[in-house]
Amino acid sequence: MTRSARPLAYARRVTYFTIKAVHLIGMVSWFAGLFYLPRIFIYSLEAQGRPELERRVLREQFEVMGRRLWYGITWPAMLVTLTFGLWLATLYDEWGRPWVIVKLCLVLALVGYHLVCGGIRKGLVAGTSRWTSHRLRLWNEVATVLLIAIVLVATLKSGAFRWSVAVGVGVTMVALTAGVYAYRLVRRAPAGAVTTPPA
Repeated sequence: MTRSARPLAYARRVTYFTIKAVHLIGMVSWFAGLFYLPRIFIYSLEAQGRPELERRVLREQFEVMGRRLWYGITWPAMLVTLTFGLWLATLYDEWGRPWVIVKLCLVLALVGYHLVCGGIRKGLVAGTSRWTSHRLRLWNEVATVLLIAIVLVATLKSGAFRWSVAVGVGVTMVALTAGVYAYRLVRRAPAGAVTTPPA
């Protein structure tokens, strides 16, 4: 490499890592919003069983929390993630690589998940949502599955990544589903199920 080419190569490397860093920061923030938002939905639904005054206060609080999280973190983080991710792929002409195409499909699925969460939030605010807390707990784990799949695809980038992604996602789905159902059984257990030893 000639001396005149070294500054250009250095600038190109710095540009790459800067764009990638902003892309990763956006992705972490986006997933943080997507992880927490369904939890707010669940808390909002479960608050409906509280006394009237407490229910009204909690509902207003959860609506404010959901709105701020949705518009203050989740939407901006998604736009940053997509903008810098597409910039990175275009700048370095990575569109023809198989792993990039697979990752793009997973990201599109994540965008769909994001939009469905927005619909759930609107339904809860309007009082027309038909989601139950159990369904929302299952829905909440979809983002986890997508995160694992996206990270595996972006990290491995080889012909073996397909099997790794399939196995990783499969194991995660089974574990998360089992955990949700186990939690449901624990919550349904009667309060008197725990016995005390005789005096």
